[in-house]
Amino acid sequence: MVPLVTLASSHREAPFIAGQPKVDGTDFYMFRSYEPGREGFVTFIANYNPLQDAYGGPNYFTLDPKALYEIRIDNDGDARADLTFQFRFSNTYKNLAVNAGGQKVPVPLINIGPVDAMGSNLNLTQSYTIDIVRGDARSGERQPVGNATLGGRTFFKPVDNIGNKSIADYPAYAANFLYDVDIPGCATPGRVFVGQRKDGFVVNLGEIFDLVNLNPAGPRDGEPNTIADKNVTSIALEVPIGCVTRRGEPVIGAWTTASLRQGQVLDPAPEHGDTADGVRIAGGPWTQISRLGMPLVNEVVIGLPDKDRFNGSQPDHDAQFATYVTNPTLPVLLNALFGNAAHVPDTPRNDLVTVFLTGVPGLNQPLHVKPAEMLRLNTSTAPTPPAKQNDLGVLGGDLAGFPNGRRPFDDVVDIELRAAEGALCGVAGTCGSMTQDPNHGLPYTDGARAAGVDAAHVHLGGKVSPTDYYLDRFPYLLDPFPGSPNGVAP
Repeated sequence: MVPLVTLASSHREAPFIAGQPKVDGTDFYMFRSYEPGREGFVTFIANYNPLQDAYGGPNYFTLDPKALYEIRIDNDGDARADLTFQFRFSNTYKNLAVNAGGQKVPVPLINIGPVDAMGSNLNLTQSYTIDIVRGDARSGERQPVGNATLGGRTFFKPVDNIGNKSIADYPAYAANFLYDVDIPGCATPGRVFVGQRKDGFVVNLGEIFDLVNLNPAGPRDGEPNTIADKNVTSIALEVPIGCVTRRGEPVIGAWTTASLRQGQVLDPAPEHGDTADGVRIAGGPWTQISRLGMPLVNEVVIGLPDKDRFNGSQPDHDAQFATYVTNPTLPVLLNALFGNAAHVPDTPRNDLVTVFLTGVPGLNQPLHVKPAEMLRLNTSTAPTPPAKQNDLGVLGGDLAGFPNGRRPFDDVVDIELRAAEGALCGVAGTCGSMTQDPNHGLPYTDGARAAGVDAAHVHLGGKVSPTDYYLDRFPYLLDPFPGSPNGVAP
């Protein structure tokens, strides 16, 4: 038997990033908004800080004030960012104290009473700013994005869902942190939300780690979603289509990155009253340590020796990783585990080159494209209403789904398992000398799937969790599970 790399989207997918959860990008979504009245917008969602337990106090899951979080957009097909949205976070410590025997003593908790939108009982609040950069992400023209709701340029992140006694109505509380944004060069405001959400990724994680201890041709709802009770931190941004596309080219590519300063001097025990999070000095150039576009690439495509290199690389240098796409190892590993039940399509895998590196002709391939790994979306494809969305995306006949962008409901594990086994041979490109794969359409699955696209379209069966659905409006991912009571999915 041969061990198989995990299909856990991008949760702790590379050796270095596994020790840096605050800057570990877990999932990236890009799709035309399907909230009624918002069809003229594109929604980007970048998730960070994986596998959060709802009861994760007392410090919970802030984003890193020493990091630079980015959403990068290529709108001419040259594999370089033409637009970049940059997010920087700041912590404000209040050092709240109580009278203990006649002395004012700082408390050890993040809150000292019920939490409201003003945060008066919070010991720590987190704010952020957004910049848009046109051209190179480091040397291009940088302009601040304005907060059209509050004025100024500062935005605020809601505290995580501590529990029902601290925050009785978390959805209503979190709604106060959804802002309209003024983007320079855009006539119409967009929207932004940054905060904790229920993790929307669905995967049968335990069995996959255990040498794929499941039936890959079994029912799609036969296994539980192992991370059904986990939260994540989302950076969600909605932008008018005309602000991210180039005239005559409706296809955009995008990915998310996180970077830290190259040098840091640590002081894990700062002086009393110093609230610098233990990092006293951070300097030098930004060093990218996380990169995520298409789902599962650094998990089931990139080999272990190059995982950290991939996370630090730029798409226009992706030729160095081409062999992992043209000669993928996942079908070989599946064949070693299941024999004839999982065959190995001929190489080179031009079908996977099309899906991962260029976009599919007639679907989401730019007019002039340089092969590079990123999520691509044809913004001229109308969004599919929730009631008609198919979680197999394009493979299910829904052209507004993955790999034409990615929506929360898209079952990317099943789609990419089928693609790896040749489901798109002859459709998106040849598999070596083969123009049509004999296993085309075989129903490979990890056995876990979402219950529905939203609360109105939940279909339970097998081991599907009733909490595995999404919102039908921005920011689309469900509000997070509370830390109390129980701190688990119902």
